[in-house]
Amino acid sequence: MTEFTEADLLICLKQNFGFDSFKGNQRDVILNLLAGNDTFVLMPTGGGKSLCYQLPSFLLDGTAIIISPLIALMKNQVDAMRGFSMNNKIAHFLNSSLNKSEIQQVKDDVKSGATKLLYVAPESLTKDDNVAFLQELKIAFYAIDEAHCISEWGHDFRPEYRRIKPIVETIGRAPIIALTATATPKVQHDIQKNLGMLDATVFKSSFRRSNLYYEVRQKTNTQKQIIRFIRENNGKSGIIYCLSRKKVEELAEVLVVNGIKALPYHAGLDAHTRSRNQDMFLMEDVDVIVATIAFGMGIDKPDVRFVIHYNVPKSLEGYYQETGRAGRDGGEGKCISFYSYKDILKLEKFMQGKPIAEQEIGKQLLLETSSYAESSVCRVRQLLHYFGEILEEDCGNCDNCLHPKKQSEGKELVILTLRTILAVRERFKANHIAEILVGKESSEIKTYQHHKIELFGSGKNHDIKTWHAVIRQLLIARFIDKEIENYGLLKLTDLGKEFLQNPHSFPITEDHDYEEDDIDANAGSGTSSMDPVLINLLKDLRKKVAKKHGVPPFVVFQDTSIEDMTVQYPITIEELTNIIGVGQGKAQKFGKEFIELIAKYTEDNDIERPQDMIVKSVIKKSGNKVQLIQSIDRKVPLDTLAESKGVSLTELLDEIEKIVNSGTRINIDYYIHAVMEKDQIDDIFEYFRETDNESLADAIAELEEDDYSEDEVRMVRIKFLSELGN
Repeated sequence: MTEFTEADLLICLKQNFGFDSFKGNQRDVILNLLAGNDTFVLMPTGGGKSLCYQLPSFLLDGTAIIISPLIALMKNQVDAMRGFSMNNKIAHFLNSSLNKSEIQQVKDDVKSGATKLLYVAPESLTKDDNVAFLQELKIAFYAIDEAHCISEWGHDFRPEYRRIKPIVETIGRAPIIALTATATPKVQHDIQKNLGMLDATVFKSSFRRSNLYYEVRQKTNTQKQIIRFIRENNGKSGIIYCLSRKKVEELAEVLVVNGIKALPYHAGLDAHTRSRNQDMFLMEDVDVIVATIAFGMGIDKPDVRFVIHYNVPKSLEGYYQETGRAGRDGGEGKCISFYSYKDILKLEKFMQGKPIAEQEIGKQLLLETSSYAESSVCRVRQLLHYFGEILEEDCGNCDNCLHPKKQSEGKELVILTLRTILAVRERFKANHIAEILVGKESSEIKTYQHHKIELFGSGKNHDIKTWHAVIRQLLIARFIDKEIENYGLLKLTDLGKEFLQNPHSFPITEDHDYEEDDIDANAGSGTSSMDPVLINLLKDLRKKVAKKHGVPPFVVFQDTSIEDMTVQYPITIEELTNIIGVGQGKAQKFGKEFIELIAKYTEDNDIERPQDMIVKSVIKKSGNKVQLIQSIDRKVPLDTLAESKGVSLTELLDEIEKIVNSGTRINIDYYIHAVMEKDQIDDIFEYFRETDNESLADAIAELEEDDYSEDEVRMVRIKFLSELGN
């Protein structure tokens, strides 16, 4: 085997990649692989993993086989390699996006010796014809990118990755280099064991990315917060991760109508659209890509300035890798995550039906994610600790460091926690310890008879959330640790044992208390900050407009709409349609004088309008709403319609009222005339024409003497509002 010197490496680096020096461990990794040794590389996103297998492929005889799970990343890296070389055949990929003639062209180029790197999806690697093809080649080495996919404890486990070792043996043994940006000690051990490379040389870089800012926000008015953030970072590249394809499409559309250049990216799009959207992002034709967490984004773009998680990810490994897409050039990188415990529950629900072992692993990973989000300890210290790296000082560049929460003396809490872990012989996880301390007689506690131990209920003066916070902070302080083999079991470290011998002051930081609401971007803001002066002005105007049109004031705008106007201060018709109960038709019909009054009022009183208000809404493609309107257009009887939907007539009228109140005209005359007499209809209709009182409850009480039911009053009121207001 040819021996390579550092000089050989530097010449190759300069000629093919244009760099004068290596980054971090790159040089040592490359020399180890060139010497024919199995190599394990743990290097954070942006650390230069790709070069560790790209450069050796230029120096070694044969073709390097790069196993990668992401079609997007393959295309991106192949394009990059072709950009480095005059030879357009230097790199190819073999995956499901190619047709038969394209696959044949790839194989011809590889056989000719022109191709030095062949990217293969794990699914393609298992096909018999591809295995037979690869057996004919001289293989320089195998590079397994995103190697965490091998481990069931990894954030993106793929069963086909666990078949790599036997397939490699079938094709023909060559040195293996396994690379990942995120692996806990547990995952690292699992990867090496599965690949049969426990003796591999391990190169582990620091996970610290000091240019990244981490923040977790409450999930309230999320779309508005995102739009405001992007506007504050105008022209910068960013990625937004969502839990579902539907949310990806919806959010991308909302961004576009608000003047933000954005595109969706998920597995449900056809290959051509995915490829085009990716290229437009790389070429900076769009600023923002909205992508699913499940599909991921294999984008090697150095100047991504922000990564936003609309939903919490399934694991901290996934979160860290995805946030690692930001600031790969060493420049600014903002990582914002929106957190609601409802997202955790949703992810747990997705696991139902999977094998029990897989569910247990998934729940443990989700527990780590929620712990990270709710904790008030330095974000970076938490992340690094999770990956087995110790940061002695706080990072000073995360929301928890910049806005610290209240601390209190926790010495006694620490002693109780450590004693409880020892009392159950260090064989249980955090939640079990917390339940013992608060005295919760759960089925698991009873099974192990732990409700009978002396320490049961010894911490009942604090809630379970406090004990979880204590446990998390003891992990970071290295007083306790989690076992690798039986992941999650808490054990005391030497530091923890020493603390029990000589207790000292230990400040505990209280956790965040995130509300679990996920209020839609287009929902009203409530009435907590209403402007009473403006309310009176708008109500006076409403009376004037109502008189002009010969209708009661509530037909023009209901009180909830007036109140929302005094919070949002809309000054255009478009902004007015974002107000509660105001649709396009109602805004066009009555809105002009109202927005003129509000514009003058805000100018005269020097009022700074909420920036969020400028968010434009997308027409909701609500299947239920559209279906309901279509059914009424077809004159389906309302009681039949209610029965088909499994709701009462009253509940159905609730839905119809919401549609009418937003300004949509609906004609239910066909049903009203079928169930009511004409003089009854006229009587109720006339009541609403003569009253200035918009209260439905008052109307029902007033008309009750005439023996009208609530549903009858509501149906005629819907007719009245629709005919006169919409």
